Amino acid sequence: MPRLLITGGSGYLGAELVRQAAAAGHDVRATYHRRPLDDPGAVRLDVRDPTAVDAVLDELRPDVVIHTAYVLDGPEARAVTTDGAVHVARAAARVGAALAHLSTDLVFPGDRDEPWTEADALRPVLAYGEAKADAERLVGAAHPAALVVRTSLLYGGPGSAAGAGSHERLILDVAEGRRDWRFFEDELRSPAGVADVAAAVLEALGRGLSGPLHLAGSDTVSRLDFARLVARAWGADPAGLQGTPALPGRPRNTALATIRGSELPGTPLPGVHAVLAVG
Repeated sequence: MPRLLITGGSGYLGAELVRQAAAAGHDVRATYHRRPLDDPGAVRLDVRDPTAVDAVLDELRPDVVIHTAYVLDGPEARAVTTDGAVHVARAAARVGAALAHLSTDLVFPGDRDEPWTEADALRPVLAYGEAKADAERLVGAAHPAALVVRTSLLYGGPGSAAGAGSHERLILDVAEGRRDWRFFEDELRSPAGVADVAAAVLEALGRGLSGPLHLAGSDTVSRLDFARLVARAWGADPAGLQGTPALPGRPRNTALATIRGSELPGTPLPGVHAVLAVG
């Protein structure tokens, strides 16, 4: 079994990747930054520090690196999301490790009705999308054989070993009256189960895939419809969930077409309607 190193092991997808890789018998190590892991083998790592990244990869000598660490917004976002990804890619290439870099559907502008394919040009309109698009380009230059996985809103669903993700927790807080929030009724995404994405990433690496790969659910839904599906699945009343038009400048439709996903068993990934079906 190859030795795996997963950055961002305390994150939602990172933790699920660690769980699945360990269950499959891999020798897996995880890194974290601010949120410690309940794992004596976990390594604290600030990916903004290239010297620290080099030191960890020199010590662990992984066969495969899966880079999930990122920051969505704030003053550290670009340093972590873009620069950190480059540091990891360069170090992985130097030690001869395969690399999977996690990206997002928000690298696309969302200005058309058709889903976006792996071959479409990157034209982000949000700061987070820009940071991820720049990371993709720089990672590709540093590690040309890297697998670049683009995905969408991640969720767990009731009964998932991963539990509820941040999107689900927000939705349930709103549905149960703990928070005031309105969900975009005209912004379309292709949500994916976190367990399905993690399994597909590991499968893609096992098959030696490289380049861009879309791993997203087969259903395209609005943020509001997604919220209602989540609420029902978790036993909350969706009646109080309110919609609102998307803010100006946001991408309208970043649904992903999983053209290359046909190379993997179990893809396209199940749609959110099937996964969160009630009754």
